[in-house]
Amino acid sequence: MTRAISITEAIAALPGTFQPKDLVTVNQAIVRVARLEGEFPWHQHDEDELFVVPRHTQHRPVAESTAHTLLLERPETLQYGNDQR
Repeated sequence: MTRAISITEAIAALPGTFQPKDLVTVNQAIVRVARLEGEFPWHQHDEDELFVVPRHTQHRPVAESTAHTLLLERPETLQYGNDQR
């Protein structure tokens, strides 16, 4: 049976900033939630595109105040892109 997922509850249960939580997989994409606040390190992804972030483009999320995001990413997408950390 399909279970309902509360995005609000999932966000509230996040342990901290920049620690995404996988909610469900849909059509080979993972739906994640994350809490962002402050700066995240510059990085790039070698796979596919995410919204307006083209493949291989350096980017760095910045949230001056707390922001909550819903991410749709391929399973192989690494949090820090393909940079070694």
